[in-house]
Amino acid sequence: VQLQASGGGLVQPGGSLRLSCAASGRTLSNYDMGWFRQAPGKEREFVAAISWSGSSTYYADFVKGRFTISRDNAKNAMYLQMNSLKPEDTAVYYCAADPRNMRRGPYDYWGQGTQVTVSS
Repeated sequence: VQLQASGGGLVQPGGSLRLSCAASGRTLSNYDMGWFRQAPGKEREFVAAISWSGSSTYYADFVKGRFTISRDNAKNAMYLQMNSLKPEDTAVYYCAADPRNMRRGPYDYWGQGTQVTVSS
């Protein structure tokens, strides 16, 4: 599975962005998927995950109520709607698929990442 994350950019605090993760090679409907992020000088951290059917979702505490993960298996894509963005959300965001554990991983497939910068 080849994954490609997109939709990042520069946004002001309190703003919104919608990240997309597109897949090629195999259908995503076979896989649980997740979003991770890595800020400069910090380790990569779990953001959110969604089951293959979309029926189960999981979030890191620091994004609960602000971010929403979703997927469209017909379009072979996954999304992360990010609202009420804060400067501390600045990071490179990665999508991933096929985990052993949805929160802890490891994930077998990774996209290349998309930069999100929250700044005034």
